[in-house]
Amino acid sequence: MKREMLAELLPQFKSLVGKENVLSDLESLKAHGSDETEDLNFPPDLVIIPETVEQLQEVVKVTYAKEIAITPRGAGTGLSGGALPVNGGLVISTKKLNCILEIDQENLIGVVEPGVITEVFQKKVESLGLFYPPDPASRGSCFLGGNMAECSGGPRAVKYGVTKDYVMGMEIVLPDGRLIRHGGKLLKNVTGFNISQLMVGSEGVLGFITKIYLRLLPLPKERVLMLVPFPNLQDSATCVANLFKEGVVPSACELMERDAVLASEKHLGISFPANANQAEAVLIIETDGYTEGQAMTEAERVTEICMELGATDVVLADSSQKQENIWRLRRATGEAVKKEAIYKEEDTVVPRAALPDLISNVKQICQRYGIKSVCYGHAGDGNLHVNILKTGLTNEEWNSKVFEAIEKIFEVTIGLGGTISGEHGIGYVQKRYLPMVYNSDELEVMRAIKNAFDPKGLLNPGKWV
Repeated sequence: MKREMLAELLPQFKSLVGKENVLSDLESLKAHGSDETEDLNFPPDLVIIPETVEQLQEVVKVTYAKEIAITPRGAGTGLSGGALPVNGGLVISTKKLNCILEIDQENLIGVVEPGVITEVFQKKVESLGLFYPPDPASRGSCFLGGNMAECSGGPRAVKYGVTKDYVMGMEIVLPDGRLIRHGGKLLKNVTGFNISQLMVGSEGVLGFITKIYLRLLPLPKERVLMLVPFPNLQDSATCVANLFKEGVVPSACELMERDAVLASEKHLGISFPANANQAEAVLIIETDGYTEGQAMTEAERVTEICMELGATDVVLADSSQKQENIWRLRRATGEAVKKEAIYKEEDTVVPRAALPDLISNVKQICQRYGIKSVCYGHAGDGNLHVNILKTGLTNEEWNSKVFEAIEKIFEVTIGLGGTISGEHGIGYVQKRYLPMVYNSDELEVMRAIKNAFDPKGLLNPGKWV
């Protein structure tokens, strides 16, 4: 019935946004039915790509009146199925709302539309001597709007914080087509509810983010990058906590176990320096500074602490090519590991000091269930990405073991004071586990917020709330 209604509305949609921005062919529908979450695909019935906020509003008004489900979509780089149109209906893509509207160098604020690619924005502000720190692995393709929806982090979150720490204001199209505004260039604002922060991490279930005000920083003048191999995974995790106890705050602190290192090297056809693939685990540690010598002074202190805590070496990436290769290998890790087998990726996060216990428990649980796991992630944040692979298991064994093993991992994570997602979100694939984190009263508050924004339940249905 809804498909028939959408077919009848085609001429109206084409009139509103242009016929080239209304897609109904099977190839386009399939492409918009998946993201980077496993091998899931839920083709929508129609895809619309507005070029202006006004066009977006008009389309949403029509779908709201006809009670047609809408799924917002950015670049499709999500890892929890948040942009999958699991109930069919309409996908609205923000890829043509992609303007950098302003870089205010006086107030250190960037104003952007949601379809701006993160790396494009970063390079633009860096050309002006400014810095936007949130740095997800998919920065070369992900959109800033998607970063807002998932509260993206990345390697530099350890020192500079995550997406929410840079959001100063927003404009939002509600599920019925109304446009609301909150915040702007103000550094202080306690005038009513902080709707901008409510939207950050909301995964597209409350409204369409159409304009974002982002805080910027001066660009650090120097960076030093180190590769630190360890003889075992546990020692590398323990070292991370001790760095911070000693007063060192690196600008990045990433962990990769050996299988992750090998997968990335195989995937890209390049190697980490100094035979890092022979270590059981490596840390990638970066320091930066605004004054000459600051980054190197901190790097020397990092070297002392790491060697005291069991590192076999500390290798300085002493050329721009080595630095680029190390970051390329780290950013490619997720994609590389997933090429090996059918997988489930978990995004666990615990207080930083609990990371050694989390890693130890993850390995014990996977060994108990006979499942291969590959761990890597943002160690400085306590954020461990656990990839669980089907390697060596039959379909029956995989289906009987994997969900139970994941639940055990989450039980341990929560018991350590952590939670089940640090930056990937809950979306579609993790919603079954949400009651492990929140009780019925807490979930009811979230449902009430959803109902206040979207009383008909039309926006991004079938997801976590």
